[in-house]
Amino acid sequence: MTDAAHIQIRSMVEGDLDAVLEIEQVSYPVPWNRDHFLSELVARYSFPYIAVANGEVAGYVCLMSLFEEAQILNIAVHPGKRGRGIACVLMDYACVRAIEKGAEILSLEVRVTNVAAIALYERCGFVRSGVRRKYYEGRDDAVLMEKRLR
Repeated sequence: MTDAAHIQIRSMVEGDLDAVLEIEQVSYPVPWNRDHFLSELVARYSFPYIAVANGEVAGYVCLMSLFEEAQILNIAVHPGKRGRGIACVLMDYACVRAIEKGAEILSLEVRVTNVAAIALYERCGFVRSGVRRKYYEGRDDAVLMEKRLR
């Protein structure tokens, strides 16, 4: 059993993508593809990180930070490792990195039906700030959430 105390966070590299894509495929109805992650690895204001547990990729977070605003673009934890605090470690790490880059606020969008993720984000200090109608595939609404960092 892995717990949050035994998680290491590091920058994502291209060699991590097979494991990341495996997690992505089982986590989202419309998953990102390899090219999307490759572009995150080289984008100037993107900062993708992975959580490593027992030598394996347990989860990841893709952070974008530009001036006073940062955004979580994508976050997921391997289904077999959920409920162990890994997502909270990733969220906390993203907050610290965003602050280091000068961000004052961190935001994200989450599918309105993803009750577990919304609850997690609220536990991490995010508050609901709005709704984007039909944001996902022109069907599902997104809840906008944000967290003040300073």
